[in-house]
Amino acid sequence: MNKRARMTALVIAFIFASAAWPAIAAPASDDAQKLDKMRAATAVRAETALEKQGGSRILFKVDSDALRDVMVTGLRDDLHRIVREGRIPFSGLTMHDGGVDVRIADPKNRQLVLSKLMPPAEGTPPRPPAISVADGGDGLMRLMPTESGFAERLHELVGQSLEMIEQGLRNSHMSAGLQPDGSDRIKVLLPGITDPGRVAAMFSRRAHVAFRMIDMSMSAEEALKAAPPAGSEVLYEFKTNAPDLVLKEIAIEGDDIIDAAPGFLPQSDQPIASFRFNAHGARRFAEITAANIGRAFAVVVDDRVLSAAVIREPILGGSGQISGNFTLEDANTVAMLLRSGTLPGRLSVVDQQIVEPAGNAGKQ
Repeated sequence: MNKRARMTALVIAFIFASAAWPAIAAPASDDAQKLDKMRAATAVRAETALEKQGGSRILFKVDSDALRDVMVTGLRDDLHRIVREGRIPFSGLTMHDGGVDVRIADPKNRQLVLSKLMPPAEGTPPRPPAISVADGGDGLMRLMPTESGFAERLHELVGQSLEMIEQGLRNSHMSAGLQPDGSDRIKVLLPGITDPGRVAAMFSRRAHVAFRMIDMSMSAEEALKAAPPAGSEVLYEFKTNAPDLVLKEIAIEGDDIIDAAPGFLPQSDQPIASFRFNAHGARRFAEITAANIGRAFAVVVDDRVLSAAVIREPILGGSGQISGNFTLEDANTVAMLLRSGTLPGRLSVVDQQIVEPAGNAGKQ
């Protein structure tokens, strides 16, 4: 099969569109409340089963320090984008001590930057500000995430981590009850599972997500028969196990993905996994795709190719979809893999216990 036919025949395709993300937007508040009630009921049932038949309890903690770092880095990137796109003179744009400093001499420009950084919400109830601004004099502004803004993002992180654990356990055919525990912890109840260390290890390591270009100098089959060119390697696709010849150089790190979730294509109800870049990732991806039209790239997670496709035009929307004859379970798994590599920091185990069945309590 020639290289052009090989790329055309790839089962897993990339579909990018700025309008794609609303199809997988966060659930409405009513749906979120229903989901919380379902999780609470499942946790009660799991606790009852745990007491009767034994099993394990694990308490995970999300990385709140890493989340603060990500928020400050995002604030810096947003500031840089605003002043660059607006051609606003500035100096001293730096991060330190949990905030971002920037000096903008013109008061009108300072107000313009703040209006773009914190636009007023229309048609929604007032919310506490997510960013605080301190005037340091002589045009110096210090910006920091507020505690209310951090608490909201921490709540989102716990929810995303909880969903990732749920999907990982489902993929491993394990029944469990999960619930948030405090502001930054997740309790996992595992009836019948007496090896909590094995389960904890499933989620204590972050997957590595990267966007890498496909090497079109030869086919993957030719590289397997001879040897890959220097700077390239053969990796295998998640869905089909077909080989791809991929450059080792990373074009974009997966850290620039801020969310991923399963969903469906509106026109066909085909399961997909969708994701969204932060401002830095969207800008970087636009640059990469504009410079590589006609070439192919891959999304790689832990040395497995989730998707590979030819770049047809610059991709400017900042969001994308991965499809490929997925079942809903496939789409959930792909989204979980993307999230596990892009959530700030890593999950740590605060406590894990083996629970004896009620009939064995007190036995030696």
